[in-house]
Amino acid sequence: SFRLFSGEAVAVQGPSGSGKTTLLQLCALLDAPDGGELAFKGSPTGEWDEDRRCRYRSRDIGFVFQEHRLLPQLTVRENVLLPGMAPEGKAVGADSRSRADGLLGAVGMLDKATRYPGQLSTGERQRVAVARALFNDPPLVLADEPTGSLDRENGLLVSRLLRELTRERGTALLMVTHSEEQALMMDRRIFLAQGMVVS
Repeated sequence: SFRLFSGEAVAVQGPSGSGKTTLLQLCALLDAPDGGELAFKGSPTGEWDEDRRCRYRSRDIGFVFQEHRLLPQLTVRENVLLPGMAPEGKAVGADSRSRADGLLGAVGMLDKATRYPGQLSTGERQRVAVARALFNDPPLVLADEPTGSLDRENGLLVSRLLRELTRERGTALLMVTHSEEQALMMDRRIFLAQGMVVS
């Protein structure tokens, strides 16, 4: 049992198989809990219908995965814009493009906005993934080993960017990581063992 507050960054740690990824899937409402309750802003999510769950996933959560999951046929800018296009399926306006470029500037990728993911390094793709996760200004960002495929230097850079940008926006961050250095950048840590929060 634990709570996550606005603007707070929490590292989730524990051995393989302890339930770290499952915890994120539960928070994203991609899995249903066998027991207990998950509440978002005081609202028990178990009472939500599928439409409300979909809105929650598309508007209230930003995802950063271990593998960037950028769409290869879209440019860097288009990948960042994608979450803003999904809810209404409408054309992207100048405000959205400006917002995307602002985020790309924040992660040091504005000069590569017209390139495609295949033209970027792994670290650069992951920085674009951070910008994409923040595009809708979600109150919650879930990050599942976002630096697992990066070397130490790039891993620290991506984690630092993620922490700084979520702090600036008052966004809650729940990040699974095996890195002690990266975990220490967060406000606090929780440890899992056999599916239980042990500390």
